[in-house]
Parts: sequence; structure tokens; C-alpha cells
Amino acid sequence: MVNIFTVDLEDYFHPTEVNRGIGDWSDFAPRLGIGTGALLDLLAEHNVRATFFVLGWVAKTQPLLVRKIAEAGHEIGCHSYKHQLVFNLTPREFREDTIRASESIEDACGVVPKVYRAPSYSIVTSSLWALDVLADLGFTHDSSICPIVHDRYGIPGFPRHAHTIETKAGPIMEVPIATVQLSPKQVAPVGGGAYLRLFPYRYTATGIREINNVEGQPACVYTHPWELDPNQPRVANGVISRLRTYTGLGGMGRKLNRLLTDFDFSTMGDVHPVVPSSQRVHSRLASSVVSV
Repeated sequence: MVNIFTVDLEDYFHPTEVNRGIGDWSDFAPRLGIGTGALLDLLAEHNVRATFFVLGWVAKTQPLLVRKIAEAGHEIGCHSYKHQLVFNLTPREFREDTIRASESIEDACGVVPKVYRAPSYSIVTSSLWALDVLADLGFTHDSSICPIVHDRYGIPGFPRHAHTIETKAGPIMEVPIATVQLSPKQVAPVGGGAYLRLFPYRYTATGIREINNVEGQPACVYTHPWELDPNQPRVANGVISRLRTYTGLGGMGRKLNRLLTDFDFSTMGDVHPVVPSSQRVHSRLASSVVSV
């Protein structure tokens, strides 16, 4: 089973847990090359192509880094321009932000992104209109919806595996982050990121094996370059934010190396290619929610 390895290309001052109230990003010394370099080396060592969801601001300010990722053969996606939560934007603002990000990414590496991930998985029930905008802009895949209960994001009950959603602007494939169904009403996230940092490696590995071997589905996992930079400045405020952001940084490289050793991975586009409309599997729940 080939799974999906994804990277949200953000620096240490970009995550939502950190970004609230920190001011102008230009006030912070960039460190993105540290974690990104480590990730590129790790992926090359395991001969894995990944999907990098690029922040438009990063493409604008560090175009050579984005070009290096593209030239290494990785899939280039869009992660918004300035990491604003979708549910805080109007449809017009979201469209403008996405166009600005896509143009910056194309300018940096010559690739027009067709896969999208919202900052902090912020396409929720109240912002499902964003899928219409993405489809209208020509995106073929989205990976912004988590079928879990969370204090900031998530749509409980949303389909857990990749499926095509028919929006008002046409079809788009939704690829949720990996989760495991613990009970009829309880779903556990196992898709990497903070869950890989905070919990023992076997938590994520067991979840992926459940998805692969029992459910017969690929798992979509993610990480951030700053998670491989344990010496980054601690700029998050508040106990919870600091725990979510900095716990487990020292061991993340070892865990990712083990993950890439134990499982096979490729890009989102390779694992879930766009298929003819006659072969698509649609989600009744997703379609009904989007049409509201």
C-alpha cells in the first residue's frame, strides 16, 4: 500500500498557535531552510516524492527554496498566501488570497498548484463554500477537512477516506488526514504532525497499519519543516500553545526516518489521480453538506 506524505511549508512563526498577535513576520529571522533541508535529505534517502503545500508568502520571500523543492521532483501544492484561517475570511477574500498564493508559487518555481490545504485545516462546516472556490479556480484536490472533534477545526462524521465532492463549480477530490475509527462515534487522528511528535511512534504506526491492512486504504500523513528544527526560538504564548508546538521536537527526525522506513509513500496526485467522472465515488454526506 502506497501512502501519501505531505509537508506544510511553514516557518516557526507561521503556525496558528504561534501567529496570533506576533506582529510582522519580517521581524523574525527565517529558519525554514534548516528543517526543509533536513526533510529533503530524508526524503531523498528513502527515494520518496512528497506533496509540499507551499505558503505563498514563503514563495514570495524565498523563491529559491521553493524551486529547489520542485526541482527535487516533489509535488507542489498551495497552502494559502499568509496562513489566515478560512473560516475567518469571506468567499471573496479567500479567492483573492488563493489567487495571490498560486501566482507567487508559479513565479517561484514555474508550477501552477492544483492541490490545496487550508491553514490549520480550517475548512469546516461553516466554510465548506471554499471547496466551490477551489474547484472554480481549477484545483483538483483538497486536503483541508479533518473528520474529528477539535477545539479549532474538524467536521465530525465527515467521510474519512479520499472521495470526490461535486461542488457548484465542478468536482474536487477531498483527501482527509489519516484517522482511525475507534467506535461508531469516536475517531482518532493518526496522520502525523503534532500527533507523531506528542505520542509514541507506535501510535501512528498502528493507526496506519489499521488503515492499510484492515480498511484497505492509503493513509495521508503530514509534517512541517519547523518540526525538524529543535533549536528554533520559542515564540508561542500560553501553556497549551507551547505544549502543542514544541513538545517532541527533538525526536521528530528519528520518528520520520522510521516512518519512511516502515511504510511506502508518494505524492497526493500519484496516490489519488484524477479519474473520469464515470468512475468517481461520491460522498452523499459531503455533497449534501457542500450544497447547503
